[in-house]
Amino acid sequence: MKSIFKSGVLTLATAALPAVAYAHTGVGETAGLVHGFSHPISGLDHILAMVMVGVLAFQLGGRALWALPATFVLVMAFGGALGIAGINVPFVETGIALSVIVLGAVVALNIRASTAVAMAIVGLFAIFHGHAHGAEMPENAGGAAYAVGFMIATALLHAVGLSIGFLFARFGERQGAFVVRSAGGLAAVAGVGILTGLI
Repeated sequence: MKSIFKSGVLTLATAALPAVAYAHTGVGETAGLVHGFSHPISGLDHILAMVMVGVLAFQLGGRALWALPATFVLVMAFGGALGIAGINVPFVETGIALSVIVLGAVVALNIRASTAVAMAIVGLFAIFHGHAHGAEMPENAGGAAYAVGFMIATALLHAVGLSIGFLFARFGERQGAFVVRSAGGLAAVAGVGILTGLI
């Protein structure tokens, strides 16, 4: 399991390097890439949901380790395309807040859903996050570069969630699980705050 995780992180880092390097050359749609990368990490709601996807993937293990993050990123790209195209998706902000609540609660309660069910839940919420990213694209940003930017940032946040799971697992099964589930509970509470406008 650890070797799979290390391989995944190395692959992600390797894939991200050309885009990161490209962002600093001043060539092409660098503004789009930078804007896209910064959008997912600029809001607490996006950060919490994407990190929780990684934590949930860790909890489920096996195929979910890569299937959940991959599903979120790919479906989010579709949602982003809808947003860029100006196609309306109802209840986007509510859907984003609910994603934090639901994903946090699933992690907190350690619900052992099948990978397919977890992928469906993650994919549903990814549409809302992607649409928000696409709809809020600056006018001077290139669509493709912007999409690549927010996909890379999202994948890195998923990797953070996976890392949290693996890190706390080193404390021992009971202690690590308690910390991870507590983090899910805090995320769910924060999601309620986001939904009600208190945060």
